[in-house]
Amino acid sequence: MKIPHLQPLIPLLAALLLSCSGGSRKYEIGVSQCSEDIWRDKFNQELRTGAYAYNDVTLHFASADDSDMRQIEQINRFVNRGVDLIIVAPNQTNTITPAIENAYRHHIPVIVYDRKSGTNHYSAYIGADNREVGRQMGHYIATRLKGHGRVVEVMGLRGSSPAIERHEGFMEALKAHPGIQVAATLQGDWTGASAERAMRRFLKQDKGRIDFVFGQNDRMAMGARDAILAHDRQATTRFCGVDALPTGDSGLEQVRDGLLEASYIYPTRGDEVMELAMNILTGRPYEREKKLKSALVTRENANVLLLQAEEVARQSNDLKRLHDKTNDYLSRYNTQRWMLMMAVVILILLVAAIFMTYRYYYERMRINEERERMQGRQLDFFTNVSHEIRTPLTLIADPINHIVERGRLKDHDLDTLRSTARNANELMKLVSDILDFKKIEFDTAGNRIDKQDNISDKNVPECAETTADATESEPDGGRETLLVVDDNTDIRHYLRTVLRERFHIVEAADGQEGLQKAREHVPALIISDIMMPVMSGLELCRHVKADTATSHIPIILLTAKSEDSQVAEGYKSGADSYITKPFSSAVLMARIDNIMQSRDRMRRLYARQTVSTNGGDATEPTTTARNDDLARPSARDQEFIARLHDVIQRHMVESEFSVEVMGSEVGLSRVQLYRKVKALTGLSPVELLRKSRLVKAEQLLRSKDMNISEAAYAVGFTSPSYFSKCFKDEFGMQPVEAFRK
Repeated sequence: MKIPHLQPLIPLLAALLLSCSGGSRKYEIGVSQCSEDIWRDKFNQELRTGAYAYNDVTLHFASADDSDMRQIEQINRFVNRGVDLIIVAPNQTNTITPAIENAYRHHIPVIVYDRKSGTNHYSAYIGADNREVGRQMGHYIATRLKGHGRVVEVMGLRGSSPAIERHEGFMEALKAHPGIQVAATLQGDWTGASAERAMRRFLKQDKGRIDFVFGQNDRMAMGARDAILAHDRQATTRFCGVDALPTGDSGLEQVRDGLLEASYIYPTRGDEVMELAMNILTGRPYEREKKLKSALVTRENANVLLLQAEEVARQSNDLKRLHDKTNDYLSRYNTQRWMLMMAVVILILLVAAIFMTYRYYYERMRINEERERMQGRQLDFFTNVSHEIRTPLTLIADPINHIVERGRLKDHDLDTLRSTARNANELMKLVSDILDFKKIEFDTAGNRIDKQDNISDKNVPECAETTADATESEPDGGRETLLVVDDNTDIRHYLRTVLRERFHIVEAADGQEGLQKAREHVPALIISDIMMPVMSGLELCRHVKADTATSHIPIILLTAKSEDSQVAEGYKSGADSYITKPFSSAVLMARIDNIMQSRDRMRRLYARQTVSTNGGDATEPTTTARNDDLARPSARDQEFIARLHDVIQRHMVESEFSVEVMGSEVGLSRVQLYRKVKALTGLSPVELLRKSRLVKAEQLLRSKDMNISEAAYAVGFTSPSYFSKCFKDEFGMQPVEAFRK
């Protein structure tokens, strides 16, 4: 009996577990940077700090390292991951437009910041006004040069929106000052090294004086400065840039130290970007195009700005430390809450288990009482059946014996024969009633018996199953099946004529058909030609010996090939015998007899081994069996017997253990299992299981570990009285005698 399911507790457990989880929505935000530098590191840190104000926000950062293809892959990866929002700083204006539009089509909000993209399919843009940056630096340089001088501009990455817009703003401002000549517009890529290389090339071509250099960021301005000073240590050229970052050798320190005359703050404002992202995700109003404010930095205000930046950095570190401590406290709180809830769940399960255990034992007691009542009913049933069978048998056997003893028929014998026929029909009806499982409504366990083959010691059903197994598995009057495989019709007809008195013959015209019929019929022996279309006899041998269902079947090869190498190949393929054509039917019959006798010895050996192994210690093979190749099973068959032994051992106690379960455990159908076990042990699966159970029970009784009822139940019997009957039939003594020994 199974303990009842805990289904009523599932809603309660689910509610407890849900109460442990937070109710707030968790957001994932992907950040795609076009490159890595200190400006973008500052933005990323500000973004993380801004996320502290919101619960359950996870940031995923990726850098394209100035590669358009890599940034496209990263954005698509964010889309496939299903993030809630993507923040993008495009490497160039148009190259990653398809990736941004793809995210937008997937209904993922996109924030474009710093640099612009060549599409309107985004949720919002936030960044500084780069055209105004260029314009302000142009006015500043014109003012410092008093409207006259030569200027060189160093642009950022070609095709990026900041480089284009700063250049346009710069040139627009200088148009108002015709006395200022733009000597060259050099191309860089936002790094100091690229500006230094571009300036060195320019200085080789131009020998004129350079009054001012405008680098579109501070690093390129410093790179141009290094190139000019390396060319002429006395140069009076002045330099200015953009960014004015306060960290490490950045523009703000360089302005303070006089290396740069001025810089223009290019704001990062990661906190504002995070606020914009959360407004979009939570459905609050937001500005689609937002320009960040900025200012010019000169030597006069650089020191003040540095002090402010240091204070902001200190406060940011304090905030991060407080945030980490808060997360630690929350983690401990959540852990303690989970432990408390698990303790409550365990307590509930414990109470439920106690209740279910009580119900289980109460139900078991009720079923045991019902089983005892059913056993009494069954005893009455079999007593009545015995009487009903003996009566017609007496009226059949005795009159016929009289007629046989007299040796001739008389006139009144016709009435006697009518009476005999009538009682024979009556006996047939009684037998049919016994074999009809629907006439027996319940077994000793109180379970309804369906029309199926149960390997159980449940009185009449087991006998009926054994008979059904034998009837289904032994066609044509109990003769064993022999499979003939040959593509020559005359050979097949001749073999049928020679062998039909002893075997039920099944034919196949090629190896493939033969393999199919071998698996279907599981014959006692296969006789096959070698040279056949579709599949040769050697291939048939290999397939048959490799299949668990057919590996035990002996194979005789008939062929015209007689060379030693060909014979050796046949034996290597798994053949048990090799007869060359033309052959004598007497030799063939003798070889068949020899093989069948060897197989009989193997059956007897394996029957002893298997039953003994299932019951206790395995016996050693006899000397005859060890010296007889045909009587010694293959490794695959030994493995099968070992698996079968293991299955019987594991399921021996189960009274409901069925043929289908045994077959599924070893990978065979019901018919294949019957014929395989019968071929290897000479016993049907039912007989093998019953013998194994009885041997095990005898050992338990002799060891006095259990009484008779306990031993019966321990090996799968459900009726001690039926167990006693089977025990006496097997060992010739009652179980109590074995218990006393």
